[in-house]
Amino acid sequence: MKLAVIPARGGSKRIPRKNIKSFSGKPMIAWSIEAAKGAGLFDRIIVSTDDTEIASVAKQYGADVPFMRPAELSDDHIGTSSVIAHAIEWYLANGFEPTQICCIYATAPFLQSTDIERGKKILEQSGADFAFSVTSYAFPIQRAIKLNPDGRVEMFDQSQFQMRSQDLPEAYHDAGQFYWGTKDGWLSGGSIFGPNAAPVKLPRYRVQDIDTMVDWEHAELMMAVLKNSRLR
Repeated sequence: MKLAVIPARGGSKRIPRKNIKSFSGKPMIAWSIEAAKGAGLFDRIIVSTDDTEIASVAKQYGADVPFMRPAELSDDHIGTSSVIAHAIEWYLANGFEPTQICCIYATAPFLQSTDIERGKKILEQSGADFAFSVTSYAFPIQRAIKLNPDGRVEMFDQSQFQMRSQDLPEAYHDAGQFYWGTKDGWLSGGSIFGPNAAPVKLPRYRVQDIDTMVDWEHAELMMAVLKNSRLR
């Protein structure tokens, strides 16, 4: 059984009701549901939420909400892995055995169905426990600087000062869109960001964290450009 799980709790503070706030013409979570449906890979696409309004919107766009997430898994300090493990355990207790599970974030409007398909192939071909979306940093992180309390700057690693940017290895970060994993991988509780994970590379122009209203406005501008671009 292949399962898509979209975590979407109701307690977003920096952007109230973020998961169902209208983004480019539809509730934010609808973009993730539609990308999952378009991949055509899943036996079930579910939303794990503690919020009845989010559950209603998710159902309107074609996702299932087979359970309401318990309060102890719905606060600011609960990690994604615990939420996905809970969903897997719920299915196991109800007579189903998910073997490949894809966590898809509810705030990933630039996610494409083909990205999800590539992720599944990479998970299978790599033999890893996880395969998740990454993108490259626009600037070499080895040459990053920090601001001191006295108002001055210094490099995080002064030894990199003389290095040319083109001679430094490219660095990547979590794109925050989706995470394929095996049942055992998710239930182990181990870190996704390690040697048991394989990368699914995405272009930077389709990656944007949406944690603040500035992020949201930037994402709206990105979507407006992509809708009229060959890049999408």
